[in-house]
Amino acid sequence: QVEVVLSGGGLVRPGGSLRLSCSASGSVERLWAVDWWRQLPGKSREMVASITSVGRTWYHDSVKGRFTVSKDTTKVTGYLQMNMIYPEDTAVYFCNMFGTWGQGTQVTVSS
Repeated sequence: QVEVVLSGGGLVRPGGSLRLSCSASGSVERLWAVDWWRQLPGKSREMVASITSVGRTWYHDSVKGRFTVSKDTTKVTGYLQMNMIYPEDTAVYFCNMFGTWGQGTQVTVSS
C-alpha cells in the first residue's frame, strides 16, 4: 500500500511563486512518475504537468514556461514549482504517484 501526501499551497499574490511537494511512502517502487492535476472552480479535474520515471516532462499549454516539475528520487518526492502565478491558476491541486492520489491542496491567487 502506498500513501501519498501533498504539501504546499495557500494564498499567493498574482505574479508570485509557490512550490507544491508530493511525497510517497509505503510499498513504493524504484522507478516512479508524478502527475500533477488541478480542479478549477466549477470545472473538471485537468492534468497540468507530469514527470515520468526517466525524467521526461509534459506541461499543459496554460502553464508552459511558468510551472516546472521535478523530483527527488532519494526522497520519493515530486515537486511542482509554480512561478508567475495568475488568478486563473486558482484551483485545488492534486498529485498522483503509483496510482494513488494525494489529498489535494488549495491554491488561491489573489491580491
